[in-house]
Amino acid sequence: MARKPPNSGKTWSPQEETRLRQEARGNTPTRVIALKHGRSETAVRSKAQEVGISLKPTNQSPYGSGNNKRR
Repeated sequence: MARKPPNSGKTWSPQEETRLRQEARGNTPTRVIALKHGRSETAVRSKAQEVGISLKPTNQSPYGSGNNKRR
């Protein structure tokens, strides 16, 4: 049986919401955010959606890194 995260079931404080916004803006992976907050990835995704925070990375090229130039 999997262990519950330490903050499982607890409400989010305003400080945690602010931190979530900052981490999302900094393109922090959802799994890392979850570990830092002591919550599950699902809880982080749910809270982000609830308060209108996008967790999608903003600085990734849709066509790859550009390092694979054809010769």
